[in-house]
Amino acid sequence: MTYTKNEIMTATDMVRNFSSVLGSLSKGEAKRIVIVKNNRFEAVMVTVDEYEKMSEAVNILEKIYANTKKKSDG
Repeated sequence: MTYTKNEIMTATDMVRNFSSVLGSLSKGEAKRIVIVKNNRFEAVMVTVDEYEKMSEAVNILEKIYANTKKKSDG
């Protein structure tokens, strides 16, 4: 997965600018923010709506996988 420079933020910068980052996510100016700590990607901040979409997609994929596995097992 690739990220743009505007999507990557250090943990220190996140703490200092939390309100403005949250605002840019809420307004749709940014879709996600990747948080870097000790030169490693540690977390991704997204809106609740985006999280719920991703969670629902995972649930659907898990059901598809389970049904496929049932068919192949017997």
